[in-house]
Amino acid sequence: MRKFFDKAKASLSDQQSHFPHSQGQQQQLLKQDDTASNIKSPTALDVLRYRFHHGANLGSIFVLEQWLYGSMFDSGAKGGSELEAVKASIAARGVDATRSKWQSHWSSALSDSDLEFLANTARCTSIRLPIGYFTLGPSYTSNTPFTGEPSQVYISAWSAVLALSSRLHAHGIGTLLDLHALPGGANVEAHSGTSSGKAELWGNKTNLALAKKCILFVVEEVAKGKVQGCIGIQLCNEAIYGARGMYDWYSDVVHSVVQIDSTIPIYISDAWDLNAALAWSRGRNTVSATTNPIIVDTHKYYTFAAADKAQSAQQIISRIPGELGEVPPKSGSVIDHGAAEVLVGEWSCVLDGDTWAKSQNANRDQLVKEFGDVQSEQWRRRAGGACFWTAKMDWMDGGEWGFFEMTKKGAATPPHGLTLGAEDVKGRMERAQQQKEGKKNEAVTNHINYWNKTSPRGHFEHWRFEQGWEVGFADAMAFFGMRTHGGLQGSGIGGDKIGMLEMWVWKRLRESGQGGGFVWEWEQGFRQGVGDFYGLVGV
Repeated sequence: MRKFFDKAKASLSDQQSHFPHSQGQQQQLLKQDDTASNIKSPTALDVLRYRFHHGANLGSIFVLEQWLYGSMFDSGAKGGSELEAVKASIAARGVDATRSKWQSHWSSALSDSDLEFLANTARCTSIRLPIGYFTLGPSYTSNTPFTGEPSQVYISAWSAVLALSSRLHAHGIGTLLDLHALPGGANVEAHSGTSSGKAELWGNKTNLALAKKCILFVVEEVAKGKVQGCIGIQLCNEAIYGARGMYDWYSDVVHSVVQIDSTIPIYISDAWDLNAALAWSRGRNTVSATTNPIIVDTHKYYTFAAADKAQSAQQIISRIPGELGEVPPKSGSVIDHGAAEVLVGEWSCVLDGDTWAKSQNANRDQLVKEFGDVQSEQWRRRAGGACFWTAKMDWMDGGEWGFFEMTKKGAATPPHGLTLGAEDVKGRMERAQQQKEGKKNEAVTNHINYWNKTSPRGHFEHWRFEQGWEVGFADAMAFFGMRTHGGLQGSGIGGDKIGMLEMWVWKRLRESGQGGGFVWEWEQGFRQGVGDFYGLVGV
C-alpha cells in the first residue's frame, strides 16, 4: 500500500496533490487530534511580511561603500569602508562636524520625491536596509575598531533608522533590517564595515556574542513596534563560503529570538551554498517546530565570475530561466518536507565589459532591458521576493546598478498585480467572489474523483481539502485587496500576491489546529484555493 500511494502521489504532481510520506513531522501529526483553529484574517503586517517583495536595497547609507558615495570619503581615507571614511573625516574636521555630516547623509537618504517614485512608479513593496553594529550606538562598539571617537558619530544613528522606516511605512513600503556589517566581518569585503580584508566574525566567540547582542537589541525594538513596517531581520550579509560554526550560531540566535518574538521572519545568508542553506532552513521550518519563520537570502550577479565574463550578454540571458533550480517548486508539501523560501536579496542588470565585448553589434539598451525582464520574471517564479542593488548613490540614476534608472528603462519590472488601478482590483475581486462557489465545487469534486479512482477502497477526509480551500481563497483575496480597502498605508493602488507562499502555508498550518493523518488534504486544499483565486483575478 505504501508503494501504491507513493506512485499515486507522483502521478498527481501536476495537480499539486501529494500524499505524505515522511517519517518525521507527519508522524507527529498522525498522533495529534484536531485542536481549535487560531486562524484570523491576514493583518496589514502579515501582508507586508509575506507578500511578494518587489524591492530595492538602500545600500551605502548606514554602511558606506566608497564606489557608491565617494562624497563621504575625504582624500585621506585609507580604504573604501565605513570605518576608513569616518576616521578620515574626524581627522579632517573633528568628531562633531563628522557627526553632523553623517546625520545629514542618513536623513537625506530618500527625499519625498524619492519615496513617491518608489511607491507609485517603481511599485516598490520593500526596502532591504543594510546597517552595521555601530549603527546601534556607542555601547555596541566596545573593543571593536569603532570604539572611541568613531563611535561618537553614531549616537543618533539608530534613531535615523527608525525615522526612515517610519517614512517608508507611510508609503506602504516595508523594511528588511539587514545586519550587513557585524563585528569582525562576516566576509572580507569593505561593505562589512572595515578594510581589514578579514572575516573574523566566524570562530571568534567575542565577536559572535556581540553580533548576537546586536541582533537581539534589534529584535526587541521590532517587538516593541518601534521599527514600523519591519518585514524581517537578516542575521548577516554574504557570509563567506564554509563559514566555521555559522549554522550553530544561527541556531543559537534563533533560539533566543523565539523567546522575544517568534513572529518576526528571520533571514539568513546562504554563504554561497544555497542547497545547504535550504536544507538547514527546511529542517527548522517544520510544522511542529518552535522557531521563527526562516528565509534564505541569496544573491545573483553575473558580472564578477570568470565564467560570466567568458559569455556574451545573450548567452547569460539564456541561462536565467534555469536559475534557482535548487529551490523547491511552490506546489510542494510543507507537511512532508518543511518550508523552504528564498529572497534574492541582491541582483542587478550589470554585465562585465568582457561580456559586452562578446556582444558586438547588439543594442545594449535592449539587451539590458531583456536581461532585467527575464530576471524579474524568474525571481517571481522561483523566489518569494527580490531586492535590486541599489537605490541611491552619488551618481544617480545609477546606470545598470541603479533601481531608479532600471525602473525608468523598464528593466526592473513589478509584478502585474501591483500595476492595477484601485477600481480594477475591486472589480476583479467582485467577479472572483461571484464565481467562488462554482470554483470551489469544481476543485473539491476533482479532488474527490481523483482519489476515488486512484484508491477506491481508501479512507480519506476530504472535508479537510474543502476547509483548506476556503482559507486559501480568503487569504489570497485579503492580500490582493489590502491596499484598495485601506489596510496598507500609501496610495491604495495595486494588488499584492502571497509571494512567501511556502512560509505562509507553514504559518497557516500551524494556526489551523489540524491533526491526524490527513492534514495533507488541508494543505492541498489551501494551495488550490490560493491558486484558484489568482486564476479568477488574472494575476
